[in-house]
Amino acid sequence: MEKLTVIKVGGKIVEEEATLAQLLDGFSKIEGRKVLVHGGGRSATAMATRLGIESKMVNGRRITDEETLKVVTMVYAGLVNKNIVARLQSMNVNALGLTGADLNYMRSDKRPVKDVDYGFVGDVKEVNADLLADLIHKGVVPVLAPLTHDKKGNMLNTNADTIAAEAAKALTKHFEVTLVYCFEKKGVLRDENDDESVISEITRPMFEKYVADGIIQGGMIPKLENSFDAIHAGVSRVVITKADHLGEGEGTTIHE
Repeated sequence: MEKLTVIKVGGKIVEEEATLAQLLDGFSKIEGRKVLVHGGGRSATAMATRLGIESKMVNGRRITDEETLKVVTMVYAGLVNKNIVARLQSMNVNALGLTGADLNYMRSDKRPVKDVDYGFVGDVKEVNADLLADLIHKGVVPVLAPLTHDKKGNMLNTNADTIAAEAAKALTKHFEVTLVYCFEKKGVLRDENDDESVISEITRPMFEKYVADGIIQGGMIPKLENSFDAIHAGVSRVVITKADHLGEGEGTTIHE
């Protein structure tokens, strides 16, 4: 089966010129089929402030009311996405920017209200993997913005990690998929104060031991849980690494 690399990169990296240039240089050099998924939260917050719209966050997650939805649609699908696509075209990467509404490639349901009403936020229900695979086989490199739709005419703000994981899982039908999460550190660290203490590989039993011992904690726990879910769903491996180390075989590899 043909190999495919799905790379998710946080907004912080795509919003700063130096880190964006480095990321796209590394991404353009990755051989074979590939997909890029990006965030853009800080740009959305900055644009909302300029427009006089208050950004509300609960536990680090954005509350997406009607006005905020307009801002994130403009920023994620427009400003951030098209800037990346244009830059990749200059590197001879035939990129195509997509939201979940484009070609109906990813449909979500509006998140039900429990303790918090997150507003127009989507939980992914359906991915059109056949259509995405068809584009990829034609030599297109999809660049996926963190937006989906409900097929009732509404856009929905959707977590970029989730979009990457759901796309990767769905595409295992067509490819041998590696999912790469890029963030500020070189990988999962044994000691959060030592950037060089990268754990090179983690299996499920190792993960459970590291959590019990307090080595892996906080926001890294759900990231790794999501990684194991992706592997359970058929993704070959998940890599957590730094954006400027793409394609260098560095970082933390997660597998069964």
